[in-house]
Amino acid sequence: MIRPEDLFNYLKTKGIDFYTGVPDSLLKNFCSYVTDSSPKEKHIINSNEGAAVALASGHYLSSGKPALVYMQNSGLGNAINPLLSLTDPEVYGIPMLLMIGWRGEPGKKDEPQHIKQGKVMLGMLDSIGIRHEHLSKDTIDYSEKIDKLIDEMLKENSPVALIISEGTFESYDLKASEKESVSDFKLRREDALKIIIDNISENDVIVSTTGKTSREVFEYRELKGQGHQNDFLTVGSMGHCSQIALGIAIEKKDLQVFVLDGDGAVIMQMGSLAISGSEAPENFKHIVINNGAHDSVGGQPTAGFEINFTEIAKACGYKSVSSAQDETGIKNEINKLMNSAGPSFLEIKVSKGARKDLGRPTTSPHQNKEAFMNYLLNK
Repeated sequence: MIRPEDLFNYLKTKGIDFYTGVPDSLLKNFCSYVTDSSPKEKHIINSNEGAAVALASGHYLSSGKPALVYMQNSGLGNAINPLLSLTDPEVYGIPMLLMIGWRGEPGKKDEPQHIKQGKVMLGMLDSIGIRHEHLSKDTIDYSEKIDKLIDEMLKENSPVALIISEGTFESYDLKASEKESVSDFKLRREDALKIIIDNISENDVIVSTTGKTSREVFEYRELKGQGHQNDFLTVGSMGHCSQIALGIAIEKKDLQVFVLDGDGAVIMQMGSLAISGSEAPENFKHIVINNGAHDSVGGQPTAGFEINFTEIAKACGYKSVSSAQDETGIKNEINKLMNSAGPSFLEIKVSKGARKDLGRPTTSPHQNKEAFMNYLLNK
C-alpha cells in the first residue's frame, strides 16, 4: 500500500502542487491528505470533472506547471470533451496528471453502473490517446511508473493518467481541527427522507439521486413493507436525476413528481435548474438535501453551505422556494408542496453521515425500471 504522504511529497518533487477534481471513495485517503497539506487555493474540489480539467488548464497557462486532476472513472465522461477539445496535443496541448479511481475493476464485486464503467475505462483512455499506468496495493515502485508518465506528459504536452485500484492507499483521516462542512443540524439525510416519504401520498412519484440517498429510500420502503414501484432509484448519472424527473413530470401531469436531490449533484449539473424552471411543470417538486458534503464517496466538502440554493432556484424560474432544517419545518414545507403548483424548490439542511450498516437495493436497475415504468404507464 502507498502512504498518501509519500505520494504527495513525491509529486511535489516533480513540480505538481495544484489539485482539483471530484471526490471518489477509492481516492479519499489521498485526497484527505491533500486537503490537510495544501493551501486552500492549491486544492479546489470542483463541480464536475470537466470543470476540473478546465481549471487545471488555467493553472498551467498561468504558471507553466501541470496540475493533478482526480476523479472516479464514472466522471471520465464529463471530462472527455475538454480533454479532447482543450488539452489534447492536436489542440492546445496542455499537460496534466489525471488520477482515476477504478470502480468496477474487472474481477471485483461492485454495483452495475460501476461494473460497466470499469470494463470500458481503459479502452476509453486508449481511444482518446491518454497514456496510463496502474497503481494497486501490490505496486512496489510507484515512482518508476509516475516518472514514465510525467516524462510522456511533458514531452507530448498531453494529459496522462494514474489508474488507482481499491485499497491502493493506506488509511488517512482528515485532521479533526480542519474538517470542513461540519454542521450542528439535528437531522441527517436519512431522517429527512423518512419525513418526506411519510408526508407525501401513496400515488406520488419519487426520483432519487445516486449514492446513499437512493439506498436509504429503498431501505425505508422495505422497513415500511411498501413496494418500490413509485421510486426511480438513480444509479450513476450524478447530477441528472432532476432531468429524469422533469421528463416524467411533463408526460404525467396528473402525478406529483418529487426529486430527492443532493447538494453535490445539483452543483455538478446546475444548468438543469434553469431548464426545470423555464419548462415550469406544475407537478414538479424539487427537494435538495444539503449536507455540504460528497457523503457517498468519503465526506469531502461541497460548496453547498457557501451558496444560496433557494435564491438560485428562484432566479431560474421556480415558482416557490423555501428551506427547512427540522422535522416541523420539513412537514410544513412538504404540505405546501403538496398543495401548490410548481415548479417548487425545497432545500433541507442536514448534517453529513450515514449508518454504517446501510445496505444496497436488492433489486437490479432493470427490475427497478420495469416496475417503475409499469406503474407510470398504467396511470
